[in-house]
Amino acid sequence: MLRKKRNLIPFTFLILLLLATITASWWLPDSSSDMDSSIRLMAPSSENWFGTDHFGRDIFGQTIIAAKVSLLVGFSVAVLSTILGTITGLIAGYYKKIDSIIMRVIDGMLAFPSLLLALALVAALGGSVTNIIIALTFSFWPVMTRVVRSSVLQVKNIQYIEAAKTSGVKDPVILSRYILPNVLSPIIVQGTFIFARSILAEAALSFLGVGVEPSTPTWGNMLQEAQIYITMAPWYSIFPGIFIVLTVLSLNLLGDGLRDAFDPYARGTKKSKKSWFKQKKQYAS
Repeated sequence: MLRKKRNLIPFTFLILLLLATITASWWLPDSSSDMDSSIRLMAPSSENWFGTDHFGRDIFGQTIIAAKVSLLVGFSVAVLSTILGTITGLIAGYYKKIDSIIMRVIDGMLAFPSLLLALALVAALGGSVTNIIIALTFSFWPVMTRVVRSSVLQVKNIQYIEAAKTSGVKDPVILSRYILPNVLSPIIVQGTFIFARSILAEAALSFLGVGVEPSTPTWGNMLQEAQIYITMAPWYSIFPGIFIVLTVLSLNLLGDGLRDAFDPYARGTKKSKKSWFKQKKQYAS
């Protein structure tokens, strides 16, 4: 997957962003979070690369600190949604009697837009990082359940699984040893998309004022505070918005790259096209 530049660039960006957030306390100056009214809403300069906000804080430092919350929320929601969705999807796809019950619940949850459902849950639970993770996990795991269930339905009637059943192998062993490894590729790909959607949802919730407390910098909080000064200080909203776009775009491109890497049919088709063009070129020469 990483042999292609279109996959290497977003992967490199995500790694650099992750390293920047982890090591922010080492290289970011302590003054990046200090309030100084004398330099409020200053344009980008050599001292403040992204300018300053309405409190005189360095926007670059605030953007890097805010990335930690966004990545934490996105990664946690992706992991929890993948675990819950994989378990329910395996059970629903393997057992026909339980399938109808689980899928009716999933259909009912999918009838609500994910952001609206998360908004209602956060409003009921309260604004904190933990509650946002819970609300977004509850909103996105039905999508993972449907993906896993459809993959299980495709592989559960293969001959080697039927042979395992007739040999007396117990269902948990069949699910974990024979079925789960064959449905891992769509799970991993869908997990990257949930990661990206969770970052967008967290930014939207913070922008609407129901996210984490305002004292904790997030990309959504920064955009919410910057909307008043969009004509006076456009850099205040441009740079957090750019980071949201680049992060979500990188995750989506990485998910597409993983999907192509896991799909042997796509790889075979591309190889056959290359060989056809090579044969045509040799014939022409």
